[in-house]
Amino acid sequence: MKRRGISTMLGVWLLTAAIVCPQINAQANKPEPAPMKLKVGDVAPDFKLQYFDGSDLKDVSLSQYRGKSNVVVAFYVFAFTGG
Repeated sequence: MKRRGISTMLGVWLLTAAIVCPQINAQANKPEPAPMKLKVGDVAPDFKLQYFDGSDLKDVSLSQYRGKSNVVVAFYVFAFTGG
């Protein structure tokens, strides 16, 4: 009886591996899209970010400002990390 339980568990494991492994390999072999190559002066693609206004997280997108004002995007790698 104990041997049958082990056989059943082994069978379930093998079946799961047979289903999952081809999906993992298919994802691993999928070519990555080429990164966007922007040049100075190119129009930036639209993107959405979240910001904290002191009490809540809010969404903001570049399209909200397009044609209304200039936007500067700056990234501070270690900002607010204590490192």
